Amino acid sequence: MKIESSTAFHQGGNASNERISTLHPDIIQSHILTRLDGPSLASLACASSKLHALSTEENLWRNICSSTWPSVNHPRIQEIISTFPSGHRSFFSDSFPFLDPQPSKLDVNSLTLPTELISAVDIYYQNKIIYSEVAETEASSTWFLCSPFRVDLLDPKDSAPTSIKYFGGNEEDTWLKHLEENLSLSWIVVDPTRKKAVNMSNRRAVSVQRHWLTGDVQLRFGMVMAGDERRGSARELVECGVVVTCGGKGGGETHVMEASMLMEDMEGKGLNGKDSLVILKENYEQFEKRKRERKEMKQRKERALDLIFITIGVAFFLTFWSAMLLR
Repeated sequence: MKIESSTAFHQGGNASNERISTLHPDIIQSHILTRLDGPSLASLACASSKLHALSTEENLWRNICSSTWPSVNHPRIQEIISTFPSGHRSFFSDSFPFLDPQPSKLDVNSLTLPTELISAVDIYYQNKIIYSEVAETEASSTWFLCSPFRVDLLDPKDSAPTSIKYFGGNEEDTWLKHLEENLSLSWIVVDPTRKKAVNMSNRRAVSVQRHWLTGDVQLRFGMVMAGDERRGSARELVECGVVVTCGGKGGGETHVMEASMLMEDMEGKGLNGKDSLVILKENYEQFEKRKRERKEMKQRKERALDLIFITIGVAFFLTFWSAMLLR
């Protein structure tokens, strides 16, 4: 029994891979891979070449993207995703992680700015979708480049009803805290020309308060990024903020009244369209670079671990046979 246990231990992942490889590919795809979320599927694809081939199937990633972000089912988004290098798998890789930018010096003249931005927005309440919208923004006009950067999803006269019950009065503080903890947002910005996407929301609201004049509830989501000026200036860091405004009457339904994205510097001043596009593009490129470096570092660690295990196995083998020969 001890010999069998040692053999299984030293076989490591190879034994597991051999057992999995005996399953028919249809069984793996239909009964295993379809039950995984995006990060789990991506991790499984690294286990073996066979699993990698099965895990890159387009329908798997299409279903994952659709369930994670219902807005991507919009025909315009589907059309754009079809042009991505690996389809929905590339889109998920771009959109699932959030930006983690590092300050960098920007050269505006060297950047080719996008001419169009597509916003795919999903609002969730207790992890259930309550509102989805897709908006197209023309980003090459003089008006857009020179005006304060702002993307609006809803006309102030329109509203989207939700299943959330609206409270006020004595229960207001508790209700606002409840919204802060249970309302979440995904705002994916897609550049159809460069075939890239990035999620600009931090998922959870950073603040919830009532508007001093209208009384509507404003939930603010934000992401801080590197700016385009020297250290210590007002634009050393900038915030890409998303404001979701909700309204309603006590005891009735809560309505999403407005959802908008804007860019502000450290003094609260709005950035114009051109400056905002430059910062968005440069930070995304920094994000892509960091992601590649992280992947390469992970691969180096895995190779080092493989070498260590091989060395241990060889040492164990030599020690065992040396002991046998010296008897």
